[in-house]
Amino acid sequence: MQCGYFDAGACRSCTRMGEPYGAQLARKESATRSAVPVERWEPSAASREEGFRNKAKMVVAGTVDEPTLGILDPRGRGIDLRRCGLHEPGLHDALPVLAEHVRRARLAPYDVAGRRGELKHLLVTTSPDDELMVRWVLRSTESLPRLRKHLPWLVDQLPVSVASANLQPEHKAVLEGPEEVLLTEQATLPMRLDLPGHPVVLQLRPQSFFQTNTQVATELYATARRWVCEVAPARVWDLYSGVGGFALHLAGEGREVVGVEISEEAVLGARRAARLADLDVDFHAGDAVAWAAQTDAQRPDLLVVNPPRRGLGPDLGAWV
Repeated sequence: MQCGYFDAGACRSCTRMGEPYGAQLARKESATRSAVPVERWEPSAASREEGFRNKAKMVVAGTVDEPTLGILDPRGRGIDLRRCGLHEPGLHDALPVLAEHVRRARLAPYDVAGRRGELKHLLVTTSPDDELMVRWVLRSTESLPRLRKHLPWLVDQLPVSVASANLQPEHKAVLEGPEEVLLTEQATLPMRLDLPGHPVVLQLRPQSFFQTNTQVATELYATARRWVCEVAPARVWDLYSGVGGFALHLAGEGREVVGVEISEEAVLGARRAARLADLDVDFHAGDAVAWAAQTDAQRPDLLVVNPPRRGLGPDLGAWV
């Protein structure tokens, strides 16, 4: 991908920029094969080189009248990246309109050096059906009335299905806080992946994680389902199940499937997706380590863990 921001020295977030994608993929394949001694390797699922990311995480800086959406430079000044080549087209279309909404609602960008202002981040997700989830990360509730007042204008301009404000009052490098204020009646963004023969629509809520590359996520779940159907386990556990991507796609055919996830918002979305797909999956909201160690349930025939070993931590890694 050719990136004008990278070429101009404005952004260095993509550390492998300039290395051909094929070379990056070959390097990753080699490292993985060295680390995991298995006999059979299938071809890697390659991504599009640009326009693949379904989520934009934009730092808001500048002024009310001239906001920047992007990152901060070493001095804490905003660098506008609203045309980042990683983003799906729907995000490209949305970000300029969201910048105009910042002006209309008079949402003062947070000044890190001065510790003043209200709007810290804009978090925007686009679905396969081109619907949007928009989240404003605010320092306080001060600007909530103006945000609500000007939300109808935004909904007229963009296909916003879910909107919320996240409150992050602390002055530290944390993307979002624990409190979420829903601003729309709809609370979940449908993420339709269109797996043949298994029409699950995942339900993404604010504060829950979804794979940022929808194309690769679809291939990931399809591959996992194919592998699991080959070995036909009776019981499956999905630890760190998130919005239920693995658990829901491995369910069916009389299989007993359990998902465990610490984010209550993600579990609510996973349970909703299970109901809509008429799938019998048991989702638990809690710490995966504690649940696995304490549960009286019969041990599974197959265990799914995502993240991999390093992300699991020593306790769960040892238990596995």
